[in-house]
Amino acid sequence: MTKWIEACGLDDIEPEDVLRFDHGGASFAIYRDPAGAFFATDGLCTHERVHLADGLVMGDQIECPKHNGRFNYKTGAALRAPVCVNLRIYPVRVAGDRVEIGLEETQ
Repeated sequence: MTKWIEACGLDDIEPEDVLRFDHGGASFAIYRDPAGAFFATDGLCTHERVHLADGLVMGDQIECPKHNGRFNYKTGAALRAPVCVNLRIYPVRVAGDRVEIGLEETQ
C-alpha cells in the first residue's frame, strides 16, 4: 500500500531543478522537468552516496556533483560512468499546491 508524504510546495522547485527531501531516515531528490512535471528518486548517488540535490539538472538527467555520473531521473537509469546501478524512483502526485511522493508502507 502506498503512503503519500508531503515533500514540498509547487513553487519550491523551479523547472530543471532538484530539491532534497529527508523523511524517516531516508533521503530523496525531488525534480521538476522543463515542462513543469515532478519526479522523485533516491537522494543519494549509487556510486559514492553523494546527495544528488547538489548536482546539476539538464533536461531529464541529473549529474552527480562528485564524479559527474548521470542518471535519467524519470526512469532511474544509470547513464554515464562511473555510475552503473540505477536509482530507485518513486511515484509523485500534486495535491493542491503541494508535491507528494508515494512510499510503500511497511507493516
